Amino acid sequence: MAFEYAPAPESRSVVDIAPSYGLFIDGEFREASDGKVFKTVSPSTEEVLSEVAQASAEDVDAAVKAARKAFEKWSALPGAERAKYLFRIARIIQERSRELAVLETLDNGKPIKETRDADLPLVAAHFFYYAGWADKLDHAGFGPGPKPLGVAGQVIPWNFPLLMLAWKIAPALAAGNTVVLKPAETTPLSALFFADICRQAGLPKGVVNILTGDGTTGAALVAHDGVDKVAFTGSTAVGKAIARTVAGTGKKLTLELGGKGANIVFDDAPIDQAVEGIINGIFFNQGQVCCAGSRLLVQESIQDELLDALKRWMSTLRVGDPLDKNTDVGAINSAEQLARIRALADSGEAEGAERWAPACELPANGYWFAPTLFTGVSQAHRIAREEIFGPVLSVLTFRTPAEAVAKANNSEYGLSAGIWTEKGSRMLAVASKLRAGVVWANTFNKFDPTSPFGGYKESGFGREGGRHGLEAYLDV
Repeated sequence: MAFEYAPAPESRSVVDIAPSYGLFIDGEFREASDGKVFKTVSPSTEEVLSEVAQASAEDVDAAVKAARKAFEKWSALPGAERAKYLFRIARIIQERSRELAVLETLDNGKPIKETRDADLPLVAAHFFYYAGWADKLDHAGFGPGPKPLGVAGQVIPWNFPLLMLAWKIAPALAAGNTVVLKPAETTPLSALFFADICRQAGLPKGVVNILTGDGTTGAALVAHDGVDKVAFTGSTAVGKAIARTVAGTGKKLTLELGGKGANIVFDDAPIDQAVEGIINGIFFNQGQVCCAGSRLLVQESIQDELLDALKRWMSTLRVGDPLDKNTDVGAINSAEQLARIRALADSGEAEGAERWAPACELPANGYWFAPTLFTGVSQAHRIAREEIFGPVLSVLTFRTPAEAVAKANNSEYGLSAGIWTEKGSRMLAVASKLRAGVVWANTFNKFDPTSPFGGYKESGFGREGGRHGLEAYLDV
């Protein structure tokens, strides 16, 4: 007898969201200089969660000056002393992980089981990891006595708000830099809660500054003369604009941009394991992942068997309230993103691909899109070329390893790929030919703070994570 579904909601009472939030500059919260604010909305209900300050160019200048002033003392601290602050931040994140997981789910729309079991453990792990590096920079392989760059201006996206913050801030602080960070306009709350964590940890004033706002705030930060290093994660179009702004200024730059990851399944792959990896690769975080396996390349001889298994699994995915611990697919982050997903999915049908989605009832309020796959996809289709950034999988076939590699590399992006095969020799041979920054073998979307992450081509340049992630914040 099948078990009946019963809701298992996480309590909203574990997080206290204030009616309004200011900018975090020089260790204190303050209103925007011109008094402007904007509202942040829960994607699953469309309810207004809070009102947040909109930073102006004047506020950006104040934050950069605060970071510059704090840099002198922070960079002069022995690495072991900086490490103590990072360790303290990591422990506080662990202590407040339930509160932060609920907050992230409310503001972003992703399922609580993802924020609870993936995001928050990784956030803490990154701070623990780079705390360990703070007093070992001489041994990082960048020569003796590497020096910090100065003030880092960091702009992060909305798909993993707190995790992207950790990817940026932890190595910057470990290396001795100070930070001005701008979270995404639709997901500002976890960064503001992190500002409170910095105060709770006793971090010196001005070492971390948080500026909320829209694209104009980010543009002002990137262009500010007092910023020595720019780090951006987001769309390729914005990344190109940032590169043009920074060109010729002497600022150090890293960009982690879009992707159109290929997930390659060979005929000797374990089908059930591969299907689980495909599901995780494209439907994790509603497909709003830059390294999502959004192109499935399946060997022609097993296409029918694999698609049957994939559709069976997709039919079990539960779409709905992201605070329910049983939910697999939550809400799309914004109305704007939902409109883009719908437009690209419609283009797939218009261009002749066959669309399939399991029967599921979507909530009346909020931004929702059912898990979807397309078969009969050619490399010319928009859904095979453009980053959809949603729960949409495009299926292509191949006959030989050479054809699989050619199709996988036939993309302007080069961020991620996956290979499914029982043969180690085939795995290594194919991986060595793929132009992707991260290649997973018989798994997908596995992250670790010790492992570098980044892309090629239109997916950006530079690496975050691991020893490699320190280089972007050191004068080497």
